[in-house]
Amino acid sequence: MGSCIICGTAVDGIVCQSHEEDVFFRFTGNRPDQLTVGRFYEGTVDGFADFGVFVDIGDRVTGLLHRSKLDKRLESLDWEPGETVFVQVMGVQNNGNIDLGWSIRQSPREFRGEGIQTPEGDHLPEEDAEPEPESEPEPEVDQTETESEAEPEPTQGTEVSGEEPERTPPEAVDGGGGSVAVHRSEPTTGLEDVSRVEAASLESAVGERVRVEGRIEGVRQTSGPTVFTLRDETGSVECAAFVEAGVRAYPEREEGDLVALVGDVEHHQGSVQIETETLASLDEEEASAVVSRLDGARDAAAAPESTALLADEDPVDGASDTVVEAATAIRRAVFDSRPIVVRHTATADGYVAGAAIERAVLPLVREHHDREDAQYHYFDRHPLDGESYGMGAATGDLTHMLSDRERHDEKLPLVVLVAAGGTAESADGIGLLDVYGVDRIVIDAGRIDDAVAERVETVLTGEELTTTALAANVAAVVNDAVREDLSHLPAVSYWETAPEAYAALAAEAGYDEEGLRELREAVTLEAYYQAYEDKRELISDLLFENDDGVRGLASHVAEQFRVKLDTELDTARPNVEEHEVGGLRVASLDTDAYTHRFDFPPTSLLLDALFRELRDEEPFVLLGLDESELRIRSSEGLDVEALAERVEERVPDAGLTVRGTRHGRLEFLIGRREAVHEATVAALSDVLHVPQA
Repeated sequence: MGSCIICGTAVDGIVCQSHEEDVFFRFTGNRPDQLTVGRFYEGTVDGFADFGVFVDIGDRVTGLLHRSKLDKRLESLDWEPGETVFVQVMGVQNNGNIDLGWSIRQSPREFRGEGIQTPEGDHLPEEDAEPEPESEPEPEVDQTETESEAEPEPTQGTEVSGEEPERTPPEAVDGGGGSVAVHRSEPTTGLEDVSRVEAASLESAVGERVRVEGRIEGVRQTSGPTVFTLRDETGSVECAAFVEAGVRAYPEREEGDLVALVGDVEHHQGSVQIETETLASLDEEEASAVVSRLDGARDAAAAPESTALLADEDPVDGASDTVVEAATAIRRAVFDSRPIVVRHTATADGYVAGAAIERAVLPLVREHHDREDAQYHYFDRHPLDGESYGMGAATGDLTHMLSDRERHDEKLPLVVLVAAGGTAESADGIGLLDVYGVDRIVIDAGRIDDAVAERVETVLTGEELTTTALAANVAAVVNDAVREDLSHLPAVSYWETAPEAYAALAAEAGYDEEGLRELREAVTLEAYYQAYEDKRELISDLLFENDDGVRGLASHVAEQFRVKLDTELDTARPNVEEHEVGGLRVASLDTDAYTHRFDFPPTSLLLDALFRELRDEEPFVLLGLDESELRIRSSEGLDVEALAERVEERVPDAGLTVRGTRHGRLEFLIGRREAVHEATVAALSDVLHVPQA
């Protein structure tokens, strides 16, 4: 029985329950289940991810401080790998994952005490202090030994008989928790006597000494060991090599090297890991064999199991070769351990298309990587702020890519642009990725401009289609196992009548027209309110479940969509002005004056709904006039750039710029607003070549 170091209360340990959060502990155990939930611990920063910070608390005990638990943005956190920090253990999962909480106290002096927590119990730091060893008497020297008989000890920089003294290579050092292997740079005797084991078979080799041959995919320095990710033809495995805490083991070994590694197979945080004994380069013949196995396995793995489209008479049939090309590129990225970044518009079509690819890729990522958080490291999907992939989006993405490469040794990703990236407005952003050699795929049902096509490896487009129809077919080829999950998605993306083949697929999956409408409207509403998040779980609940609970979720959200849209339409209708111009019916709405611009629905969605409502058999154009922007919806094919030229001829001082060649959007100086509107109305009939009545 002891007493609390804060209040003196009698306790079993060093602190009472009411003062436990006033004390931080240094943890000497080696298992997550030895931690005490609620305690504050001293740790070291192990690494960073988009979703949080990994912190080492003890020997092979690492927790995740999720970004949601921080009191500041993750990007503004000034921690560095290896830095000492203080965190609170919030929970320990059954699988060994540790949930950490933020501590506002980041210095020992901000706590009222400190303790040592061992698997056997708690004690104070001073109890670890060892007594000074008694000095031993100097050994007597035999004075009869002559100077010539004594063996001189060489000192640094001193030659002995013209040769370097022979040094016996070290075998192991005591690291405080048992012996720790000291690395060698080259093969040692006996390396060839260890049996080669494939990475996929390591689970059954736990506790054994094995040899693995492959390519180094990544090198990550932690505050303890250096972690090498090694890939062979069957998969990848993390290999920990320790020489000294925070010191790079095998500094001559870099990403891309072909090596043989020998070590002991162990379990570490729920995954298989090899404790490295030797990491050596391969000779030419061995390296050639490894490359051959890797290339063969990658090509075999990247080849789709099935190249069939979703429907028997699929409208995408004319682009089937490109569908397979895009799917193969995505599969190859997964098996090359390259992250995949999907960027899409914040629309129903963009979200559903992006979610289709996500549905196909995530299971492959989980199968291919042992680490439990692989789906967050190797796949990212989030919406764009706008209709194109401009320099702002590309710069932000590239900044993250280069940071991840520098801090986590990650490869540059494959970027998949969905329902965006096809127009000239995206050319500069795509070109920036090209400078750094980032591979790009564009999946976009609209027109693909030449400026984009010449800068992208794979472009998938098609007339009379939605981007979801294209992306869902790509996803089905990427992962045949999720084909049935995707079958109703193309029909969800059509605001008006879906092609018969897609309506039939949706019906087979249990979705009638009402169910499809609810899904479409629910996704559209969520896309607006959470435009800067990837919404992985919520979108999955909406799109990929067909039980009463989730269908109830879609109905609930869709009801709010309808109420909000109907309210805005009721406001807009009385304020629509109609014009008859040379046989063309033109309607105009002052969206700046007669809409709630900063609430749902967004202007583009309102104009789409209003256009569908007002359109009839006549040639019809709807104009949405903002303070410095004019949006155009037309029942006829409209060349927006040709229209802009005609308007600029009439109003040369308006500073006119085409911002949306697909949906039609012109920007201008606020002071020339009315002049641009009048010039647009006058020029429309000429550009559309409407016959005179």
